[in-house]
Amino acid sequence: MKAVNQVAAADTLSGPRVAFNVERIREDFPVLKQRVHGKPLVYLDSAATSQKPKVVIDTVTQYYLAENSNIHRGIHFLSEQATRAFEDSRAKVARFLNASTAQEIVFVRGATEGINLVAQSFGRMRVKAGDEIIISAMEHHSNIVPWQILCQETGAVLRVVPINDRGEFLVDEYAKLLSPKTRLVSVVHVSNALGTINPVKRIVEMAHSRGVPVLIDGAQAAPHLTVDVGELDCDFYVFSSHKLFGPTGVGVVYGKAHHLEAMPPYQGGGDMILSVTFEKTLYNVIPFKFEAGTPHIAGVIGLGAAIDYLDGVGLDRIAAYESGLLAYATEAVSAVPGVRLIGTAKEKASIVTFVLEGVHAHDIGTILDQEGIAIRTGHHCAQPVLQRFGVPATARASLAFYNTRGEIDALVRGIRKVTELFG
Repeated sequence: MKAVNQVAAADTLSGPRVAFNVERIREDFPVLKQRVHGKPLVYLDSAATSQKPKVVIDTVTQYYLAENSNIHRGIHFLSEQATRAFEDSRAKVARFLNASTAQEIVFVRGATEGINLVAQSFGRMRVKAGDEIIISAMEHHSNIVPWQILCQETGAVLRVVPINDRGEFLVDEYAKLLSPKTRLVSVVHVSNALGTINPVKRIVEMAHSRGVPVLIDGAQAAPHLTVDVGELDCDFYVFSSHKLFGPTGVGVVYGKAHHLEAMPPYQGGGDMILSVTFEKTLYNVIPFKFEAGTPHIAGVIGLGAAIDYLDGVGLDRIAAYESGLLAYATEAVSAVPGVRLIGTAKEKASIVTFVLEGVHAHDIGTILDQEGIAIRTGHHCAQPVLQRFGVPATARASLAFYNTRGEIDALVRGIRKVTELFG
C-alpha cells in the first residue's frame, strides 16, 4: 500500500495525530480524476457508496489474476492462499471493530442482509406475540422492514422513538418506551438521511439495564468514526464494505459469541455444515454456521485492503478533517437564499441534507449533474424521516475525506445556479 504523504497544504488539517494532505489522498482514488459533462467530477455521494482507492482495486484484480480459488475446501496451493487472505480479512475486521475474537465476525452481502440475519435468526428466538421491538424515527428502511416482517410473523409490536426538529434521538422518550415487553432494540449509529450521530453507548446501557439486547446499524458510522464494539457493549453491529471504501456485495455482522452460538442458521447449504445425512445435519462452528455457500471472496479480501488503507490514513485524522469540512459545507450551503437544512443535530457526521424553496430535489440533482456534481436526491430509503419533516424529497451532499473545500464551493455555485434558473 502506498504511504500517505502528510505534508501541510491547502485543505490540509495539521497538528499532532491529525495531519494529512487531501490532495495527496485524492491521488489514490482514480475515479476522481475524470470529467463529467466537461466539468471536473465533484463526487458528493459517498453515503450511497464510497469511491475505492487504487490499492483496493489492485487487490481485487490480483486475486482474480493469481489467487482465484474457492476457500475452506481445498488442499491445493491456490485454495490455501485464498483461504488465508479471506481469513486475514476477517481478523482485520475484528481488529477494526475491537471485537474479542474473529469468530464474532460474520460476512454477508451487506448491512441490509446483516440486519435480516439477526431479525430472522436471533429475533425469532426471542420474540413472540405481544412482545415489543424498539427502533427510532430516523432509521433506514433496512432497519425498519425486517422488524416489521418479524412483527407480522410473530404478533410482536414495533415501537418507534421520536426525534426532535433538529433530527436528534429523544433519549427521554426512549426511556419511556423501554418496558418489560421490550425484547430487542435496533438503532442507527449515524443517520443516512440526516447525518445525526446517535448516543449509542447510552442507548445500549439503558437497554442492558433491562436485559434487552441491542443491534446497531453502523453502515454510515464505520467510514467516519472509530467504532469500538467492546466499549459500546452492543450485542450486534452491522456495516457494509462498499461504504467503507471497499468492494460492493460484502457486509459484516459483528455478534457477541454467546449470541451467535445460540442462534440457528440463517441459510442452509455448503460450508455451514459439519456433516449431512438425510436424517440429520450438524452445523459448523461460528462464524461459518452463518456463511452458507461460496462467499464474495474477492470482495472480502478487498475489504481487508480498504481497512489497511484506512489504518494508514488514520480514522482520527479522517474524523478531524471531515468535521472541519462538514462545518464549512453547512455554513456555505445554508447561506444560499431559499435553502432549508434538514437535520441540524449538534452531533453530526459528514452529511448535508437540504431543500430549496420552490424547486424539487430531483431538479436540483439534475442541474448539479450538468455541472459535474454528484449528489443524491429523493427519500434516501428513509421515507419516515422525510414524512417527519414534511417534505417529499431532499437533496443530500455526503462528504468523505477525499473531498475538498473547493468542491464545496462548486456545490454552492451549482445551487445558486439552480436558484437563478428557477427564478
